Amino acid sequence: SIPTYFLSRTSHQVNMTDKVYKIGMIGGGVVGGGVLTILHSLSSTLPLTVPKMVVRDPSKPRSFAVPSTTSVSGSIDDVLDDASIDIVVEVMGGTGAALDVVKRALASGKHVVTANKALLAEHLEEVLAAGGRGTSLGYEAAVCGGIPIINALQTAYAGDKVTKVQGIMNGTTNYMLCKMEKGAEYADVLKEAQALGYAEADPTADVEGHDVRAKLAILSKLAFGTTTPITSIPTTGITSITPVDFSYAASMGSTIRLIGTAHRTNLHAENDGPVALSVCPCVVPLGHPASSVTGAGNLVVVSSDNLGSASYAGPGAGRFPTANSVVADVVRIVSGSQPDAFPSRGRQSADVGADTEGRFYVRVQARDSIGIIKSLGSSAEGAGVSIHSVLQGPISSRDEMDFVVVTEACGGREVRAMVDGLIQGGKVKGCPVVMPILDLE
Repeated sequence: SIPTYFLSRTSHQVNMTDKVYKIGMIGGGVVGGGVLTILHSLSSTLPLTVPKMVVRDPSKPRSFAVPSTTSVSGSIDDVLDDASIDIVVEVMGGTGAALDVVKRALASGKHVVTANKALLAEHLEEVLAAGGRGTSLGYEAAVCGGIPIINALQTAYAGDKVTKVQGIMNGTTNYMLCKMEKGAEYADVLKEAQALGYAEADPTADVEGHDVRAKLAILSKLAFGTTTPITSIPTTGITSITPVDFSYAASMGSTIRLIGTAHRTNLHAENDGPVALSVCPCVVPLGHPASSVTGAGNLVVVSSDNLGSASYAGPGAGRFPTANSVVADVVRIVSGSQPDAFPSRGRQSADVGADTEGRFYVRVQARDSIGIIKSLGSSAEGAGVSIHSVLQGPISSRDEMDFVVVTEACGGREVRAMVDGLIQGGKVKGCPVVMPILDLE
């Protein structure tokens, strides 16, 4: 049943009109079921109804109650070709048929609410071009599930200048990293996440950072006006992280989280300055807001000139948290208060190749032998990297021993050059693990 806290909205929050908005839903999975349940509960107090729902297999039993006032079919044309439908809610997923649904709906003058991050990240300009005057595009649920980060960026920073958007944007990997922090191995945690339904049978989108990459592209467009091809965003997943990294991070008073970052490369520039984007695991000091996000939670920290840093945290997935974000867009459309999908933010350009500046964590695996530290020092000197400290735990196997280099502030290019020098020197085994170290805000 629907949690009672999702039923707290009352009709005084909406500018009531004589018009009753008819909603056509396309998709009836986990999120779709939550959306239908909430909308039906609101139909007695708000001017809306859901006369039609389209699903892949209408004969399949549902895990939610379908009201008698809602007809279920298997054809998207039943919604798209119905002139009486005012709002199309797309929760079918994918980027094939869903793109056609969204474009056709907008082109025919219908409002669209979608939870489809991949669709928007890959086809954003195409979707925006399909809309006409008087149509709205809502996508609150596409990024970070139940966290109202989209509406916050659309409305709360109208007189401000956002300088950075950064955070934890994938619940699956955060759940896995939190388990690994307690000593679990990656392969075991992945199986557990799949058994719980957090991770798909093919977990690539989550563990390789692709899901975060898509969300970051959307947030960057919203915060900076930057449209970025998602494949151009430097992205590193969590597959190389081990419990050993958490042990070293703990000795530094830190933990590890998968972080998406979009920031201005010149904080003193006007609104046309370049923006850099990246997705990678980071060493996070325990005083940082991201360090306390556990389980499948999400967090986005927005930094701006006037407000400083503001954190938005909450459930990043789940039937009712995500459905609540979809419904929030619907209610805003019904009330006439839905903001522009992407308010003007100037003329920023995406500088996806911009270098990352800061301190770095570099874990090196090698066979214990004379000359390793000398090789490290030579490689660091040749790359122009100053070493802050070298950390090493007890050696259990001289054939595979780990040590960690913590650098002083430098550029990512210099660190990569240092790592290349270590590899070429023949003293290391495999590829060293490199992670930026976040600063306390």
